[in-house]
Amino acid sequence: MAEPVLVERAGDHVAVVTLNRPQARNAVDSGLARALATAVAATEADDAVRAVVLAGAGPVFCAGADLTVIAAGGADDLWTDEGGFAGFVHAARTKPWIAAVDGPALAGGCEIALACDLIVAGEGAEFGLPEVTRGLVAAAGGLYRLPRAIPKAVALELILTGARLEAARAHALGLVNRRVAAGAARDEAVALATVIAGNAPLAVRESLAVARMVPGSDEAGLRAASAAARARVQESEDYREGPRAFVEKRPPRWTGR
Repeated sequence: MAEPVLVERAGDHVAVVTLNRPQARNAVDSGLARALATAVAATEADDAVRAVVLAGAGPVFCAGADLTVIAAGGADDLWTDEGGFAGFVHAARTKPWIAAVDGPALAGGCEIALACDLIVAGEGAEFGLPEVTRGLVAAAGGLYRLPRAIPKAVALELILTGARLEAARAHALGLVNRRVAAGAARDEAVALATVIAGNAPLAVRESLAVARMVPGSDEAGLRAASAAARARVQESEDYREGPRAFVEKRPPRWTGR
């Protein structure tokens, strides 16, 4: 039986994590949730990994929760204690994750994409939270992450109607970072991750941590967090390596320390 989640390398410092239940539209069951949680832990623990791409096998990124599991009373099995839904949406992650969305990302699949830091979408991509059409609630982050990502009025319409947002409009509204041809999202996401991974890893992680705080913090808190991040980076060898490499006119050799 195929593994529900695949983890592979794309170059030295980029990991690609693939939801691998194409026969079920990559819907989340308990096996996929546990496997994705394991993939998060593995990429966090691997110092060589500096950025992660999350993709879906087949023509659908992820259709959300496996409704056959929910109908059988197994909804709680789709969540993990530390990661939340799919073992992912609430997981503590210090490294950038990029969702490579080709095809629909619906319900919990949209919430998984929203839990990533960046989104690359192919022309056939669609985003939506259709939970209300099935008597459910988008409780895996969609109800608050979508209104943060796009204008509130648009987000509320999508949440309350269950309508879908196609790739072109998602890109125009700023939900999607890069819009590419259908089928090209994974390659473009890997290219973006490779650029990120070429930067100083500690500086990237510290910068990302502060930027993630923006929706719920005031300026004083963000100023303090930025100062603390700067102090930690200043203690690193990479802090010295960056200016030294510039002066010596050579590429920097980052160590992450």
